[in-house]
Amino acid sequence: MSLAFNYRHLYYFWVVAKEGGMARAAERLGMAVQTVSAQVRELERELGCVLLKPAGRGVALTEAGHAALKQAEQIFQLGSQLPELVRDVVARPGVRLAVGISDSLPKLLVRRLLQPVIQTPDLHLICHEDRFEGLLAELALHKLDVVLTDRAQPPNPNLKVYSHSLGASPVAWYGPAAWVDQAMADFPQSLAKVPVLLPTQHASVRARLDQWFERQGIRPNVVGEFQDSALLATFGSAGMGVFPAAQWVHDKLITRYDVQHLAPCEGVEEQFFAIGTEKRVMHPLVQRLLPA
Repeated sequence: MSLAFNYRHLYYFWVVAKEGGMARAAERLGMAVQTVSAQVRELERELGCVLLKPAGRGVALTEAGHAALKQAEQIFQLGSQLPELVRDVVARPGVRLAVGISDSLPKLLVRRLLQPVIQTPDLHLICHEDRFEGLLAELALHKLDVVLTDRAQPPNPNLKVYSHSLGASPVAWYGPAAWVDQAMADFPQSLAKVPVLLPTQHASVRARLDQWFERQGIRPNVVGEFQDSALLATFGSAGMGVFPAAQWVHDKLITRYDVQHLAPCEGVEEQFFAIGTEKRVMHPLVQRLLPA
């Protein structure tokens, strides 16, 4: 079965499944019902399984039909994006880089991680923020060139993506002057008394922070948990409490949020990764992001 035949017959099946019946699909396609039915039956013959079954006056999907429809949805969704993508490339000549930003990644760090490519002539940078799992799905569908995140991709034989380390930053404690002064007196035991802000469990560094507290024998006085690292720093700078942050963004924290450095969080690091679809990164700009 040729590719042209494949997609043509798959498209007829997709329309029938979306419309819920041969007659409505035939009307949408401007074809005879018998022709549409024959095309779908041909696809079923080539695939070796039944995709549709009678259901009242229409049709319903079999288990194999549900699987075929799922793939067809992705194929024709990508196809519908093709004209816009081509027009965009023509209208905006340059080097395109689509980056997925994990919602658990500290936003103050994103520019630092992308610094190796920022000065690329005619760069067209597209940044999309989402949950880790959603970004991996878009990466697998080639909607993204790379995903920046705080964790490596867990082994998954069904998802052909690969993790590349971007390094790790030591973590330290920061806060407004009033709380830093109080916390310094008996640090780190003081974290059981002064208010503490932490990232939520969705950030991989949270588990390492919890283990650090356990090693220190401290039950922290947690008054707030934040999914967004910038929001965490904002509430911390407003006086809500002290908080941990990657030392890679030390200067930005001090100048932008007007907070002070309290102390290192000894033994705790925040790790960063670029996840791509190739073991050996092929996109030249993604290659630049990786340490030598």
